Amino acid sequence: MYKKQEVYALLNERGIEYEAIEHEAVYNMEEADALELPHREAGTKNLFIRDDKKRNYYVVSIPEHDRLDLKGLREKLESRPLKFAQDNELMDLMGLIPGQVTPFGTLNDTEHKVKVLISDYFRGGLMDAHPNDNTATIILKADDVVEVLKSFGVDISYIKL
Repeated sequence: MYKKQEVYALLNERGIEYEAIEHEAVYNMEEADALELPHREAGTKNLFIRDDKKRNYYVVSIPEHDRLDLKGLREKLESRPLKFAQDNELMDLMGLIPGQVTPFGTLNDTEHKVKVLISDYFRGGLMDAHPNDNTATIILKADDVVEVLKSFGVDISYIKL
């Protein structure tokens, strides 16, 4: 199971540069904003969604103050109606609790049920994410996130939203 220290170790092992900021637990964007983290352009909101038949699950990473248009995303994915996944699904699939949603959670999804969609806004730039624990935030290149997760067999891609 990849928890905070295992995520750090993985990034270090791969030689990936990142900045880690330890902080009190945050559970929503208002609490995250209050932290006043560096590199605000890297601010990311990670949402855990699924289709209405519970066949397809997604972690969607968007700029922190954007709103996700579920109907628009549904059209792009040519999927069934989308909705937010339940807390128990988050725990069952990635071993995370609400407030900890992150692309790195897919490291714990051994059955590869969860796909990751990262806003094209982050391509070639920085993004931030929890290292599977909402008491820390790491800031790193989005392309490094994509590379690492792909190496674990995660279905991850950039998407124009």
